[in-house]
Amino acid sequence: MKQYTIIGGVNGVGKSSLSGVLRHQLPDMGLIIDPDTIAAKESCDRLTAGKLAVARVENCLQKGINFSQETTLSGRRTIRTIQQAREKNYHIRLYYVGVSGAEESLFRIANRVRKGGHNIPKQDVLRRYKKRFTDLAEVLPYCDEVHFYDNENGFREVALYQSGEIMPLVAPLPQWLRDFMAWKDNEQA
Repeated sequence: MKQYTIIGGVNGVGKSSLSGVLRHQLPDMGLIIDPDTIAAKESCDRLTAGKLAVARVENCLQKGINFSQETTLSGRRTIRTIQQAREKNYHIRLYYVGVSGAEESLFRIANRVRKGGHNIPKQDVLRRYKKRFTDLAEVLPYCDEVHFYDNENGFREVALYQSGEIMPLVAPLPQWLRDFMAWKDNEQA
């Protein structure tokens, strides 16, 4: 079965690190598409890297190749890619990473920059953090499986999403996931 694996979460939560962990656990991740890695390897700006990432995704979909994508889930591109993958009979799985708050994401980004990594403007992080629940809720119904990971103190799988329900794997759930569940219940009410 063709696999489309999404590693999602706001900037600074550890998507690339989780991709590295999953690569050793999941032999069918295929081509890992990450605009930040593309920008570094191709020595190009973020806009060019984004266009190259889109082209690689389109190529995988056309050829029926397994692929994985790191994304903040913001913007319309992700949902369009998911819909295209569903039409082409891909199995879609999401690994969503969360941390305690926007401040933690900003701290991690600043730490990454100190070590020579790429920066994300604070206003972009705050904007994405503010709408993270809406972005996540939009993609959930399209996914065949969803795994929620907390990365506050190392990656820990904390819940699964099945048949429209979040199934806790630990107690207590991290606050960010409890907040999402409460937000989702309010939106559906």
